[in-house]
Amino acid sequence: MARIEQERLNGRQLWFPDVTDERWNDWRWQLGHRLTDISELAGLLDPSPEDRALLNERNAEMRVATTPYYLSLADPADRNDPVLRQVVPDLREFKKAPGDREDPLGEEADTPVKGVVHKYADRALLMTTNFCPVYCRHCTRRRKWKEDENARSPGEIEVMLDYVAGRSEIRDVLISGGEPLALPTTILKRLLDGLVSIRHVEIVRIATRCPVVLPQRFDDELLRLFSERLPLWLVTHFNHPKELTPESAAACRKILKSGVPIANQTVLLKGINDDAETMMDLCRGLLRMGVKPYYLFQCDPVAGTSHFRTSPFRGVEIIAAMRGRVSGLAIPTFAVDTEGGGKVPMAPDGVVEVSPRELVLRNYEEKLFRYPMPGKEE
Repeated sequence: MARIEQERLNGRQLWFPDVTDERWNDWRWQLGHRLTDISELAGLLDPSPEDRALLNERNAEMRVATTPYYLSLADPADRNDPVLRQVVPDLREFKKAPGDREDPLGEEADTPVKGVVHKYADRALLMTTNFCPVYCRHCTRRRKWKEDENARSPGEIEVMLDYVAGRSEIRDVLISGGEPLALPTTILKRLLDGLVSIRHVEIVRIATRCPVVLPQRFDDELLRLFSERLPLWLVTHFNHPKELTPESAAACRKILKSGVPIANQTVLLKGINDDAETMMDLCRGLLRMGVKPYYLFQCDPVAGTSHFRTSPFRGVEIIAAMRGRVSGLAIPTFAVDTEGGGKVPMAPDGVVEVSPRELVLRNYEEKLFRYPMPGKEE
């Protein structure tokens, strides 16, 4: 943690030496000073003149942005820095691998009204914005980057709320985007108030990467809003131990104190977190911050992201390597999200043999154990 802290301070001193603490800790300043110039961001990885020219030429096809805070976590001397690789544009994004799709989860087909994705009967996803403080290069919703940055209008939000209110089977609502917490708190209040007033909605979740890329967002006004509208869950997206900073830990502590539990969804990314040691460091660190590792997702086959994807069996191997070496609380569920069919868990197979009398099981040490099958009482 000390090394990460020093790298963070070095990054801030290198790129933002004259920014006062008052400004640095203001989420509106961070959001208003995102780095959005493709040449500037691409230049951090020192591309060849030819590659830089190609990136500039295709600038209109890409959307790039990072907050000053998130960029400060990167090591500019490391071309494979896990923070830089998540935000710096890459020419490989213009390559389409077999099986790549613009909408790999089939969300558009499950959109009954604008902004609502209704895939599972008892759950609905509300896409409140199509913009983010940071544009992750592995983003599932890259197709939205072609649109202008915008948020749902008050009228569109009312239509979304009406849809949820009119379907009593919906018990769980996920507020997503884009980045929903980039919205003004007044708009978030209207949205949360509307959902809380719907009697059949039992759980509201907010999907946000702000604890990772904009921890300054969790000011007193937002935390008060959270605490007054429980039950509420926050689902965030840490991918690498470098993202576990004092600022992110402080943000998570404040969220937890407001009464909101936090779960984390990590995406398995080639060359960033696709080894067991990195994943164990990440998940142990999340638990220390009070965040439950929830899912480890196979990277979706989004057009332009094939260079991030590993074999799905790599995720199974990582989970197997974690078993017996970290707390069970630190082990996420590894899953592949499918087009129109939801999440399919994949796990190491511990069943060696099945008979009417017993199961033969293999544990994390490759030792075999026998479990008697229940039978008729004598």
